[in-house]
Amino acid sequence: MTQYAEHFNPRATPQSEPADPQQVENSAGGYTFVVTDAARLERWLILGGEGGTYYATERALTRENARTIEACLAADGPGTVATIAQISESGRAPKNDPAIFALALAAAHADPATRAAALAALPRVCRTGTHLFTFVAIVDKFRGWGPGLKKAVARWYNGKSPSALAYQIAKYPERGGWSHPDVLRLTHAVPGPEHAAIFRWMATGDELGPREVAGSEQSKRCARSYSAVEGLPPFLQAYRALKQADEAQTIRLIIEHGYTHEMIDTRHKQSRNVWAALLPKMPLGALVRNLGKLTEVGLLAPLSAAVADVSARLTDVALIKKARLHPVALLSALKVYAQGHGEKGKLRWTPVPAIIDALDAGFYESFGVLEPVGKALFLALDVSGSMAGTPVAGIPGLDCRMAAAALAMVTARVEKNWHIAGFQEAGPGRFGGQWGGGRPRLVELGISPHMRLDDVLKKMAAIPMGGTDCALPMLVAREEKFNVDGFAVYTDNETWAGDIHPHQALCDYRQTSGRAAKLAVCAFTATEFSIADPSDPSEIDIVGLDASAPHFLADFFRGARAPLAREASEE
Repeated sequence: MTQYAEHFNPRATPQSEPADPQQVENSAGGYTFVVTDAARLERWLILGGEGGTYYATERALTRENARTIEACLAADGPGTVATIAQISESGRAPKNDPAIFALALAAAHADPATRAAALAALPRVCRTGTHLFTFVAIVDKFRGWGPGLKKAVARWYNGKSPSALAYQIAKYPERGGWSHPDVLRLTHAVPGPEHAAIFRWMATGDELGPREVAGSEQSKRCARSYSAVEGLPPFLQAYRALKQADEAQTIRLIIEHGYTHEMIDTRHKQSRNVWAALLPKMPLGALVRNLGKLTEVGLLAPLSAAVADVSARLTDVALIKKARLHPVALLSALKVYAQGHGEKGKLRWTPVPAIIDALDAGFYESFGVLEPVGKALFLALDVSGSMAGTPVAGIPGLDCRMAAAALAMVTARVEKNWHIAGFQEAGPGRFGGQWGGGRPRLVELGISPHMRLDDVLKKMAAIPMGGTDCALPMLVAREEKFNVDGFAVYTDNETWAGDIHPHQALCDYRQTSGRAAKLAVCAFTATEFSIADPSDPSEIDIVGLDASAPHFLADFFRGARAPLAREASEE
């Protein structure tokens, strides 16, 4: 009665059924393992939940992760705050908003030590005026403005040098309905001597002389007198004139004081000469975001000095690191710039090939030096509808399957012995299409590390989507007798198709081939699911959009588990 084994085989369980008591049903109806709260916290801090996922709304994903953050804070509040600050400072995440949200939750926690740690970490996580406004807007919903919060926000202002503070308040005067005067009124911040003029300028504008403030019977506030203040930085003195300046005056003030494009009047933003004045001191992040505009006004033109300068800056590793510019920012800029128009708005330009090449090179440079593992690696990319339907950190036009391909290319460019394939729609044959039956299949994607990234993104966008069977890399490797040392699956873990679970297929491949193959799962959404078996030290779950992911992956295949690689990199 061998047919009974077709109904029950502990070594080959359909993914629509649990193969282990630890597994739970994922959002797609398949069964996967659950990552720890600490691992999910890391996913949230790097991936966030902006735009939601194919299966979960942004609201649902945020609420789920908020509960995880609260669980981590309850277990070790100060330690969780340290993780939040470290990931925020390191530049491992495409956006800082998830870290700010987590810090605001910590600042509203019931435990005094946790609140104190969160408020002390405020300047580490909220490094710009925009970050501060985001934090204030969130924490205002979670708690009242007690003495601790007031002092922490006041320290944010007083802890900066006069020149640094002047720059922040000019560049970020308001965001999301909050302004610096709003925040100062809530904190009742008392300025130090070197900040007195700046605080007065923020509150009143030009009234730096003696000032009388009438009392209010309704609020019981007494009338107050303020003496004149001096020492307003030249940056802010000239800033007042900048708003009324003509083009020639604007250019002169930009050159003298290093004003950014956010500070100049909008009527000058179509001027090629004004942008030329802005370019030499333009922060790298702003440069990446404004490549289209610089091209549209004619400043970035083939063979121009500006193109040579911008190309050099886009590939400068030290500048990229100093700016905390995440590889995804360069990847997004590459996609948008190469297509010649933004995802929103009417801006159009003719891309300059040298800038596309520089963005391509800068993307790879942003990961730093990556040492080859020297192993045989099988890289499998999830290109299913759930990956295509999930934006990367809320970035329009850039989905997870494109990002997965780009990150796989980072590894493929360093290694010599690799194979890349993708999960695709059903096709004929045992393993679908090239390797397959009437089920999800694994196919050649036709991409190589010699291709330019914008061409890779176009190719990925054109691939037909379908179900995903993440066991296929191991099944194919066994069937085709591939010698594989490490499998890397880039996925959202929302999988259900297949007659055997990935961890079972890996075990089967090891036994059949006699090779101690490892499995790394690169996650691309901040859910709780993973196809990696947490009890197997040769399987690991890595956050796919982590700027350090290729390093963690290499260390894992080289012999160390990813957490050890993290600790080493942080030192």
